[in-house]
Amino acid sequence: MKIKKLLTVALAGVMATAAFAGCSTKENEGSNVANDNKTYTIGVLQTVQHPALDAATKGFKDVLTEKLGDKVKFDEQNGQGDSTNCTTIANQFKAQGVDMVFANATAALQSAYNAIPDIPIVGTSITDYGVAIDETVVDGKTGKNVTGTSDLAPLDQQAEMFKELLPDAKKIGLLYCSAEANSKYQIERVAEELVKLGYETKEFPFADSNDVSAVTTAACNEVDALYIPTDNTAASNAAIIDGVASEKKIPIIAGEAGICEGCGIATLSISYEELGRITGEMAYEILVNGKNPGDMEIKYASAPTKQYVEARIKALGIEVPEGYEALK
Repeated sequence: MKIKKLLTVALAGVMATAAFAGCSTKENEGSNVANDNKTYTIGVLQTVQHPALDAATKGFKDVLTEKLGDKVKFDEQNGQGDSTNCTTIANQFKAQGVDMVFANATAALQSAYNAIPDIPIVGTSITDYGVAIDETVVDGKTGKNVTGTSDLAPLDQQAEMFKELLPDAKKIGLLYCSAEANSKYQIERVAEELVKLGYETKEFPFADSNDVSAVTTAACNEVDALYIPTDNTAASNAAIIDGVASEKKIPIIAGEAGICEGCGIATLSISYEELGRITGEMAYEILVNGKNPGDMEIKYASAPTKQYVEARIKALGIEVPEGYEALK
């Protein structure tokens, strides 16, 4: 009798366990299906259209499309170089309740950060995140709802390029848009490096696109060469700058390849498409794996490359040392 009771209890226990396991499995399957069906909407806010930023956006979208297929949608908006437009777009994204904002360049990041405190923001083409969002960045982490990638190439190495390519130059003009915090940051740092190398420097800031021609002309009348950082307004007006500088035979070293193609002789630049892809990987970790943006370190592209524009180098009779490659 006792044996029969024990067998009955044991059998009941096995059946209960199996029933619970079956229920649990169904619940888990339902959970997986729900996750599989999840779609993500990302608001893409790009400060202005030009090749470097376009390449970063492409890289970002490519990675997420490769990983998520049709489960990710992009609402692409362009600020047309106007911070007011960027703010309007950021507020639209907030109202829509997008899952994430991809902020391409400093003005876009500033607008998104100020408007959206509770949605993950990933940035790219940002020189310095602390400067951009006016917050303290500790160990490469913002501690806020923001992370991303930086396009800052080593400024000391950019300064060294003047010695390598323009050994006879003495006074360097620093041409940039005063409305772009990222540009001011770079100008201050590169000036320090140029002074260490024995150069005299002078800043030539322009307020917006309307001032570019006049300020560039004034600069070319005073200096032996120009430096332009990763400046969005300069990038959008590179043809104007080139028209003035080429006529005056003033060489320009630029902070990124897009500006260099438009008006420079050489650059120490990164791949913006690679930068965008790195940002896309970070976005995936946040969206799918639940990473906290504030705990993720700002990342950088791989080692920058020294590049030159052959036509302008030849026109100015400049000899290119080893270690440079032609910009294509």
